[in-house]
Amino acid sequence: MGPAEKVPLNAAGGLPVAPSLAQALQGVRLLPLLGGCSTAYLISIAGMRHSIMTERLARRGAPIRTEYSVDYLSQRLVRDHAVRDVAVLAGDRTLADAREWISSGAPQAAHHGYPVVNATGDLIGVVTLRDIADPHADPAAPVAGVIKRPPAVIFEGSTLREAADHMVEERVGRLPVVRPDAPTRLVGMISRSDLLDAHRPRLAARDRAVRSITLRPTAWLDIERRRAPREPGA
Repeated sequence: MGPAEKVPLNAAGGLPVAPSLAQALQGVRLLPLLGGCSTAYLISIAGMRHSIMTERLARRGAPIRTEYSVDYLSQRLVRDHAVRDVAVLAGDRTLADAREWISSGAPQAAHHGYPVVNATGDLIGVVTLRDIADPHADPAAPVAGVIKRPPAVIFEGSTLREAADHMVEERVGRLPVVRPDAPTRLVGMISRSDLLDAHRPRLAARDRAVRSITLRPTAWLDIERRRAPREPGA
């Protein structure tokens, strides 16, 4: 019962943890039990969408909004997923010049937002395409003039979960990435698209695991047929 509901194998078999488990494994009689537990555990992973914590609630029709599992984004760091080759706009650049550059179709001119730096290379803000294309803004005005607030940044050593939460709190879709020892020096950008792309390895690993333990529906029938005694003359 336990292994079929995703209980760890030592608890499912009623076995004590190490070092007692190592001693118990010396008994040959426990091997079939462990084999059965392992098989049931693998089948439960492939066939159950929920764990033992939420399976009974799901059977009753209750909506399951979360599972008792580790947050994947909390295990990934911003430095491993941030874009390093960032297109920046100089703060003293005119809006007319910035609009012309964006309209040119340059390789890095297709983003929805751009960090803005001053003459010394320090980050002073972030502007969006809407800010740059604002018809009420003077084309001769500098890009720095349409910055609406100080930049919301994220450290490169932060987790992707912290980055996602910060985006929600600041109501932005991208964050400049900086280092704690140089909080005004841009080292990258992280966007909502980067957070979504970070899930690709996890989804690929899940698909490989499911394919590796998928059983044919008639597999058990084939086993029973092989075990059944043949009649004389068959």
